[in-house]
Formats: sequence, C-alpha cells, structure tokens
Amino acid sequence: MRVPGKLSRLLVWLSLVACPGLAGAQGAADVGLINQLAGEASYQGGAGSRTPAQAYMRVRQGDRFSVTAGAALSIVYFQGGRQEKWQGPASLRAGVESSELISGKAPVVSKLPVAVPEKIARIPDLLQGAKLGGISVRGATSRRPPGPMLEQVRQAQLTYKEMRAQAAADDVTPELYLLSVFQEHGYIDEMGPVAEELMRRQPQNAEMGELARWALARANAPK
Repeated sequence: MRVPGKLSRLLVWLSLVACPGLAGAQGAADVGLINQLAGEASYQGGAGSRTPAQAYMRVRQGDRFSVTAGAALSIVYFQGGRQEKWQGPASLRAGVESSELISGKAPVVSKLPVAVPEKIARIPDLLQGAKLGGISVRGATSRRPPGPMLEQVRQAQLTYKEMRAQAAADDVTPELYLLSVFQEHGYIDEMGPVAEELMRRQPQNAEMGELARWALARANAPK
C-alpha cells in the first residue's frame, strides 16, 4: 500500500489538516479510490511490483488491477464521480475518469452525486488520522458554528439519504461521505451516530472499526 514511514505519514496528515489546499498538489496523480473490496485483488503501478490491493486505498492513473475469480472491486473516480463495480476474474487499467477493460466482464457503472467525489477523496486522510490518533481527543470541543445548520451540511444530509437508499446494505460509502462532511465543517457531535452506523454495517472490518472508534471518541469527549 502507498504508505510512507509513520513519522512521514503524521507530517503529511497534519499538513493536510492545516492546509487543505495542499491535498490537490500532493495527490495530483491520484484519480480515484477503492471504496469496496471483497475477496482478493492486486495492482501494479508503473514499473513497480504487483501488490495486494486494499479497500480505501487511492488509485493512480495507469495502475493495473487484477481481480481474482469470485472477488469484487469498486472504484470511485474523483473527476466526474463515476463508480465502477468489477466482478472477477477481470483486469483493468485506471484512467483519469474511468478504467480501461483489459480482460473479463465490463463493470457495472453508476454515477455518484456531484458533491460526493471531493469528500470521498479525503477518506484515506481520515483513516490515517484515526490510525495515528488524529487530533487529540482529550479536551476536544465541538467546533460547530453557532446558529442554524450550515447549508452545505444540510445538503450533505439529504445527499446521504439518497445514497443510502440506493447503496447495498454493506456499502459504507454514504457513511464515509457524511463523516467527511461533518469533520470538515466541525460538526463533531454529529459524527457519533454516523460512526455507530459504520460499525453496524461492517462489524468485521477492522479499519472501519478503528475509524468509528476515533470518531466516537471525538464526539463523546468532555466539552
């Protein structure tokens, strides 16, 4: 997986939190995200060796994926919001807005709401923040702006309901999207129910459990 040393990961994550605008510059080659993976799949980037693919890893243009028989892989492209669901056996090459079929069956394609891809792109940073402890929970306070709920957040909740109605029961893309929006705008208290929903839908997923516990800790920290 594309992960530098622990200290480097911490410095990168802190820089992205402090200066969100750097994300685009540092991740210019990233075109998408694996938002679901069931079974085994591998990828090869450039001249690198073949490596096991992982859920919620970023996808780069030119990556070549191989999905084994019986496995399923879902990719969301940041530009255009195209979502591809691949069933193995299949092989594909990642482009800028879509994948190129090399062998196997063509994917089932859908399109995510326009506001979703940008937020989904931040999921790896949220996961990394949870693994490293993220923002200190002790003494954390909600940064929710005073007054009525922000329009962006209200619209995100409506988008979430639409996505949830169409997604599979074990697809947590809607929850990850809403969690990212709440984190971005400081709606820390609202992260708790979303975290609980994450664990309910994917109770065996250790990575989602780690993210959910981190979000719950933030939401339940003494004010």
